[in-house]
Amino acid sequence: MKKITTLSMALSSILAAMALSANVQAADEKFVTIGTGGQTGVYYVAGQSICRFVNRDTKTHGIKCNAPASGGGVANVNGIRSGEFNMGVMQSDHQYKALEGLPPFAGKMEDIRALFSLQSEVFTVLARRDAHIAKLDDLKGKRVNVGNPGSGQRDTLDEIMAKKGWDRSVFSLAAELKPAEQASALNDNNIDAMTYFVGHPNGAIQEATTTTDAVLVPITGPEIDALLAEKSYYTKAEIPAGLYKGNDTPTQSIGGKAVISASANTSPELVYQVVKAVFDNLERFKRLHPAFNDLDEQDMIKAGLSAPLHEGAVRYYKERGWM
Repeated sequence: MKKITTLSMALSSILAAMALSANVQAADEKFVTIGTGGQTGVYYVAGQSICRFVNRDTKTHGIKCNAPASGGGVANVNGIRSGEFNMGVMQSDHQYKALEGLPPFAGKMEDIRALFSLQSEVFTVLARRDAHIAKLDDLKGKRVNVGNPGSGQRDTLDEIMAKKGWDRSVFSLAAELKPAEQASALNDNNIDAMTYFVGHPNGAIQEATTTTDAVLVPITGPEIDALLAEKSYYTKAEIPAGLYKGNDTPTQSIGGKAVISASANTSPELVYQVVKAVFDNLERFKRLHPAFNDLDEQDMIKAGLSAPLHEGAVRYYKERGWM
């Protein structure tokens, strides 16, 4: 009887110790959620790729990362503001507009912070060849997907339209499809043109040009030149020739950088570990999407960063001797 009691007490002690250990481990675990974009876009791949490398070392730093699909850059800014996301992928112009409190954001987000930039992005218009859209002005009277609310393509198109003196009534249809819905809508002849602010090559554009006789539309003209002169966060950009079926010449447009942002209130240690996970594995990271091929460390910590760097990122860059 005494042996049974002793054994029972020992077992209880072991179970208690295990429970205590589990509780301590749970308390030590930290979570980071990165807002991305539609599942066919580069933002989603970027977030998933970052989390892939963060989660490889969860046992060491106790951080678990997830990167759900979201409405895109504008939605990610608002998600960081509300606390839904710790971090988010967005266009460099959205980072700037959030910091300065410019439309589509209400009020300055003075605590937005940059971590690093990623791929260059281009405002892209793809049209059915039989819609006879060869230039920006040819979109008038056509069925155009302006993009879902909260997306970068919609915000950029709104800026272009303002320069042109247009509103959505110039289109016979202003659809609000998500990125994943655009290619099939173009193929089914439900829209004449789709818009996207995205890195290239892009899966949705590849799908659309494979299933439909479609052409990339140059975004040029005096109003575009005026927009570039006024808005420093946009630059001239080009979609290279031959990336997509039926598009054998370069296409001129405007663009910017995709950036990873967070709030200044986000834990410096959490930011440090996320930044470290990316740059310690940068060569592997670059192989996860063709749009990442040309990423360069020195550009990533400077180019397109229209908000101050987060202190957790600064700590890592100083350790590497980059600052």
